Amino acid sequence: QVQLVESGGGLVQAGGSLRLSCAASRRTFSNYRVGWFRQAPEKERVFVASIIWRTGSTNYADSVKGRFTISRDHDKNTVYLQMNSLEPEDTAIYYCAAAQLGSNWGDWGQGTQVTVSS
Repeated sequence: QVQLVESGGGLVQAGGSLRLSCAASRRTFSNYRVGWFRQAPEKERVFVASIIWRTGSTNYADSVKGRFTISRDHDKNTVYLQMNSLEPEDTAIYYCAAAQLGSNWGDWGQGTQVTVSS
């Protein structure tokens, strides 16, 4: 099991930027993918972005393509989500998740709140 701790959320005006971090307890992620999900009030949790740790291959939801960038730091066992051109519709709790390749998302962080004001 992997312990994940998110940070970096906060309040920002529309058009602004935030960078979320997801620090992982696992020392080796070679066969894992790590992703970000978000859940807005009274809505289901949805996929935002993911990265395959070994290759760096990324995947994004259409709603964030061109605005968000997911990346990882091997030395720090940390995954980042750089969010630019933020919109009020991006307001949500953002969760980090991890899964072994070929498996469902099984490890989740506690979430970090992102609020974008208009």
